[in-house]
Amino acid sequence: MAFVFSLLTALVVFSYGPGASLGCDLSQNHVHVSRKNLVLLRQMRRLSPSFCLKDRKDFGFPQEMVEGSQLQKTQAISVLHEMLQQTFLLFHTERSSAAWDSTLLDKLCSGLHQQLEDLDPCLVQEMEEQTSALGMAVKRYFEGIHLYLKEKKYSDCAWETVRVEITRPLSLSTYLQERLQIANGDLGSS
Repeated sequence: MAFVFSLLTALVVFSYGPGASLGCDLSQNHVHVSRKNLVLLRQMRRLSPSFCLKDRKDFGFPQEMVEGSQLQKTQAISVLHEMLQQTFLLFHTERSSAAWDSTLLDKLCSGLHQQLEDLDPCLVQEMEEQTSALGMAVKRYFEGIHLYLKEKKYSDCAWETVRVEITRPLSLSTYLQERLQIANGDLGSS
């Protein structure tokens, strides 16, 4: 969780701060979509997490890779893009379609896709061409989630466990983006 906090703090500061460049301008709408995705993910709940305690798992988000180090803007954006892309791929599958309400799932996937499109101008060519160690760690994290679902035979409890896991970084991301907007005096329509 510390990794997610460090990563998203760096992303928010770099994306909205005075140094925001590289054609990267994440709008108020990006924050709105982030909040909406979080609400959708929470609405997708079909089982009580307490019913699935036996299926809980620590997916080991790679927090040790950022602790004590400074993320560069391009790294933070690249890793956030990778997280959103992997989340999109996780929920944009045939097996996922069978597990969730199709209307909510379609809205979530559409929102994630919109966030990915918002981030596309922020990606630097060099970061697209070379996969960072952080990006690889994020991929391994999501590979672990895919493996967990497969081992659990895509059970309802396995999907619920994954839904709860994915809610944490999305929730933190939304919170940090909102906080920064308030700190910058952009109280607009938040």
